[in-house]
Amino acid sequence: MPFRIGLLGHGTVGSALAALLPGRADRIEALTGLRPEISGVLTRSSGDFEDILARSDLIVELIGGIEPAYSYVLRAMRSGRHVVTANKQLLSQHGEELWEAAREHGVQLRFEGAVAGVVPIIRVLQESLAGASIDRVHGIVNGTTNFILTEMARTGMTFAEALAEAQRLGYAEADPSEDVDGRDAAAKMAILARLAFDTPVHLDQVRYEGIEQIHPDDLEYAREFGLGLKLIGTAERHPDGLSVRVYPAFLYPGHPLASVGGPFNAVTVESETITEITMSGPGAGGPQTASAVLGDVISAMIPPASTPAATQLLPIIHDVVSAFYLHLEVADESGVLAQVAQLLALQDVSVKSVVQMGLRNQARLVMVVHPVLESRFFAAMELISRLDVLRAPPRAIRVLEQEFG
Repeated sequence: MPFRIGLLGHGTVGSALAALLPGRADRIEALTGLRPEISGVLTRSSGDFEDILARSDLIVELIGGIEPAYSYVLRAMRSGRHVVTANKQLLSQHGEELWEAAREHGVQLRFEGAVAGVVPIIRVLQESLAGASIDRVHGIVNGTTNFILTEMARTGMTFAEALAEAQRLGYAEADPSEDVDGRDAAAKMAILARLAFDTPVHLDQVRYEGIEQIHPDDLEYAREFGLGLKLIGTAERHPDGLSVRVYPAFLYPGHPLASVGGPFNAVTVESETITEITMSGPGAGGPQTASAVLGDVISAMIPPASTPAATQLLPIIHDVVSAFYLHLEVADESGVLAQVAQLLALQDVSVKSVVQMGLRNQARLVMVVHPVLESRFFAAMELISRLDVLRAPPRAIRVLEQEFG
């Protein structure tokens, strides 16, 4: 019996799905008793949505963006069609309305391809770890930035040079702004936080920083402390609420995310009952995301499954504890370290390790401070930035101190 799929979007992922499906149809039919086939394709220049909807059992939305994707997905579910999407912006901004519509109309809304490529983190959170009380989810959820940072560390490239290489190899879009400024990762973390902590999280509640300001010498100096740099997304439970954020961070070698390089993604889930598990794999690319989308299609062919209503309303907090790497370009004169240490001490910031490098106009102070409330650290940064001995604004990057093993 045929199972008809309406495909909205025929770009990198859509075309890869269309190419992948015929070769898997026999296997899927053997598993489900249904033979999947694409019944219509909607592109910017061809196809009619209502016609495709009428001839489909399931809609795959790969248009991206908010509109018309939002209207199409709602219309499909209200018509009794299952929907599979890889649209993280849509889910991070309108997920609650869409999940409610899926429950109301008794259909499935699946979205494994929206977060980490072929890494099955959505299914793990919704099914495998549904009984666990999760404390933290964090990871590398953007393959473009991970490739850039890997190349900067490996070759000494500048950010601009590594970005150009990523674009040449197809790891970065012509307009990479949402990747490199952290917004793409923030949308994915909003989705993961919603699933892990059963509380609504909107993209606007996620604080994010990108990697545009990372300098090659930050990576070079960090090696003195045995650190490597990643763009990290974190969602974690605190006594007074839920913190969801994206930021560059240095990791020590023992951290489970430290060895994840190139365009790969990885997500670590922590819980008292399971300690921690880490999943990694390719995080970008048409065939990889298409494979995750096809997995969702197969799952939708074997109901039931749904995203339940949120049962908690945890407040979103922003002032959390973190360690930091601090880079200061300073005048080559006596007493500079003492001045800096005094200002740090005023905000109860203590120094874990420090390296002094260079002479004259190349003098540097590079240090790692112990974990402290971020508000206190940034207050100390504001004081330090006023020192006459500074030759450039101070630079700070978070450090994840946790190790497993």
